[in-house]
Formats: sequence, C-alpha cells, structure tokens
Amino acid sequence: MFELRLMAPEDRVDTLCEALDALDALSVSVEDADAQTDAEQALFGEPGMPPPKEGWQRSRVIALFPDEAQAKEASSVLALQDFFEGCEVLGIAQVPEQDWVRLTQSQFAPVEVTPEFWIVPTWHEPPGQAKQVIRLDPGLAFGTGTHPTTRMCLRWIATQGEGALASLRVLDYGCGSGILAIGAAKFGSTDIDAVDIDEAAVSSTVLNAEANGVKLKAGLPEAAKGEYDIVLANILATPLKVLAPLLRSHVKAGGSLVMAGILERQAEELKEAYAPYATLEVSDAEDGWILMTARC
Repeated sequence: MFELRLMAPEDRVDTLCEALDALDALSVSVEDADAQTDAEQALFGEPGMPPPKEGWQRSRVIALFPDEAQAKEASSVLALQDFFEGCEVLGIAQVPEQDWVRLTQSQFAPVEVTPEFWIVPTWHEPPGQAKQVIRLDPGLAFGTGTHPTTRMCLRWIATQGEGALASLRVLDYGCGSGILAIGAAKFGSTDIDAVDIDEAAVSSTVLNAEANGVKLKAGLPEAAKGEYDIVLANILATPLKVLAPLLRSHVKAGGSLVMAGILERQAEELKEAYAPYATLEVSDAEDGWILMTARC
C-alpha cells in the first residue's frame, strides 16, 4: 500500500478530497499541517458551539492507494487540474505492513478506577487485585474508561460501596458505550435506564451490557421515564447547562445527580445554571476535569 501526501490551503481541501475519492483512493485523511507549532488552530469546541473556522489554514491531505502506480497516476492527474493551484505534492511513500489489530490492542491496557475496580479489554487478563471488572473494548461510542470524566463517574459509583445500589433506580443520560450504566449494575442496581441521542450508542450499550452479563434498558432519551435515585450524565458543560431542568426533573427527592464532562474553570457557570434546581458541589477532580454532584 502507498500513500500520496499533499499540502493544500483551506479553500482547496474539500475539492481535493473529492478528486482523490474519484481517483479511487482507498481512504483520504486530513491533518493540520501546523499541528504542534505556534500556528496550530483549534477547530472543535463543545456541542452547540460554532467552530471558529471551517478548516485549517494549511492542511496535509493523505490518500492511500493499493500500489505505487496508482498513487503516481493520481499525483499526475491532480497536478494538471486548475483547482490544484496553491497545492503541493509532498511525496509518495510505501506504508509498512502492520498487524493493525495487534497495534490497536496494544494501545488499550486495563484501566484502574479504584485498586479493586478495573476496566479491562477482552484481550487482557484482569489484574489480580481486581474484585469488580468491566469488560470493554474500544468502539464507536464514547466511554472506554481512559478519559478522566469516565473514571471519576465510575469512582463515585464505587465509593457508594459494594451492593449499595441494589435497591436504587439509575439513569445514565448520554450513555455512550454504556459504561456508567454497566458500572451501576456491577454495584448492585437492577433497575437501570441508559439513554442517548445516538442510536449507535444505544446499540453499543446493549452489546456491552450483554458482554458483561448485566441487565439494563437502553434507548433514545424519551425512554427515560419518571424519577430515579441516581442520575448520571457524563456529557459536556454546554449541554449539561441546557439540560438542567430536565435532568433535575428525573432525580427523586433525596436522590443524587452526578455530572461530568466539566472543566475546572466551568464550575461556577454550572453552579449558576443549576442554582434554581439543585446545589452543585465539586466532588472529584482529575487532569483539569471535575465531577459535580448534588443531593436533591
């Protein structure tokens, strides 16, 4: 397999990618050519917030072709096009053969939530000290335990104690992979609703629950009905603020609201947004992220 590497200004990237697709590239990827430099530009923010720009000032476009002849032909064809003005061919190189499955797996090791509670991919054995284990492989939905927000939510669940959730009804709002709902099941809850706006996340949650031998109900947000003893929401600050009245309405009197996806600097704005409904406090912090909870 060979890769054709190109440099393109912001206004030529889309056209160039479409042309590479028409030239039967196996895949096309786009990178910020100025990444890790002072000229690097952030394009992605929180959901609901417009990106500052549609594209990077300079992009590196990488197209994969099955053989060198096709890569060279594509390079020659592109160079003759009017839209290629301002673009540049950086080179053609062979891509080394790799065991991509093994490479991917090597990047995901068991994750410690607490010394006795671990998230373990299926190709690893659980650590000897693990008493509770969630089996979870990387997938399409967010939530593998590698992010601090996920670990803090699971840590909160674990600190409630073994079997402490046995009689409690739990809602995982924005479930992603279903990892928080599965964590609640591991600590005793048998009445769990996991909801997400993404149908792929709902499917992922169902499969991951089955793989862990736990029972829960997964569906779209309208599947969340009534009040719950615990409402978990690991999303991001902006949607959490918008969802304040909805999430609070799902917490029964005396229940717990547990939220993550919040940066330390966003604590006060979350407290303000939830002030009419609940008194939030910071319960945990890790790598610049915080866990906020409220007893309702």
